[in-house]
Amino acid sequence: MDIIAWIVVGIIAGFLAKAIVPGEGPGGVLGDLIIGIVGALIGGWIFNSFGHIGVTGINLWSILVAFIGGVVLLLIIRLFSSRPAVA
Repeated sequence: MDIIAWIVVGIIAGFLAKAIVPGEGPGGVLGDLIIGIVGALIGGWIFNSFGHIGVTGINLWSILVAFIGGVVLLLIIRLFSSRPAVA
């Protein structure tokens, strides 16, 4: 059941993060899922670093944590994948 919860939270958080961060996202729905799940891990690590709990299941707090992690992940992806225009 935990894996299903991570997938559901990952899809929701990945979709929300992709909607907020401008630019072309990777991979459609599967990309949203991966960004959300990895974002949940990153968000959990960030929140644990500040003494708060991370992802705990399918609830609003977990989606918020995963969303913040997803936004951080997308910003990092955009930072390294954007190429300067060639004149």
